[in-house]
Amino acid sequence: MEVSAVAKYIRVSPAKVRRVTNLIENKQAEEAMRILDFVHSDNARTIKKVLKSAMANAQNNFELDSKTLYVKKALVDKGPTFKRMKPRARGRADSIKKRTSHITVILEGRGG
Repeated sequence: MEVSAVAKYIRVSPAKVRRVTNLIENKQAEEAMRILDFVHSDNARTIKKVLKSAMANAQNNFELDSKTLYVKKALVDKGPTFKRMKPRARGRADSIKKRTSHITVILEGRGG
């Protein structure tokens, strides 16, 4: 049985978040939590929050044991991009793209 949790409109580039999500794919959920504890990135805190939410969904809604859960997929999709202008010399302006991400963590129960 698959259980998921989603965090949308996270104000960080999807490429930066994917670096961290690649570390936890195909790992046990509790092991993934320990891995995220030792990753020095603010993105790891957000991913850990989503993972914790997915584990809570599995326990409360489907009565699955947290020891049997593993991370089947950790997806990072591109959200809307906020466009801002930065004033430059001689009356010019540069555009700045502030990217957002949608983070999805899908857990699955194995054995047990």
